[in-house]
Amino acid sequence: MQKAIEYLLEKDTIFKSIIEQYGMPTIPIRPQGFETLVLLILEQQVSIDSAKATFLKLKAKEKNFEPAVLLNLSDEEFRNLGVSRQKTSYIKALSTAILNKDIDLESLPTKTAEQVREELVKIKGIGNWTIDIYLMFCLQAPDLLPLGDIAVVNTIKELLDIHNKEDMEVHTIKWSPYRSVATYLLWHHYLNKRNRTVVY
Repeated sequence: MQKAIEYLLEKDTIFKSIIEQYGMPTIPIRPQGFETLVLLILEQQVSIDSAKATFLKLKAKEKNFEPAVLLNLSDEEFRNLGVSRQKTSYIKALSTAILNKDIDLESLPTKTAEQVREELVKIKGIGNWTIDIYLMFCLQAPDLLPLGDIAVVNTIKELLDIHNKEDMEVHTIKWSPYRSVATYLLWHHYLNKRNRTVVY
């Protein structure tokens, strides 16, 4: 990580100001597999804390947290735990894909980021943001910048005064091959500025 930080400090002054203000960022790490993908589905378009509360309710109900078990839960049971109808359908689509062997989650670490994206994006409800976060948190992919993430986009707008996603992509190419670490720094700024603590 030190090498990545040094590289980014050379490329953009914003990283120096973030570290001077808030110190070093946390590097999020999550276990690979089904549970994390379910949590990421729950995190789509809501706060991490809200999603985690729902996830913990789901885990408390089903100690045996397996695709077959979640597939057998009724939509009403999901709803009673705070899971929307849409996200219930996504969790069931993921469970079905695993049970039908349409995807083998254990094989993903042996594949490139592009191959992982090609496989996961076929599953209903798993889009680029979910895949980016899985690649970064679970597979430690070093060079991803999730421009589908509101906090990332808002921080780039604030610190670099760039408001168009295409322009963001062009500007941030120079952060490669360490765009994931750049993302952790952007989140670090976003959360600290708002006095928010997040446990990934």
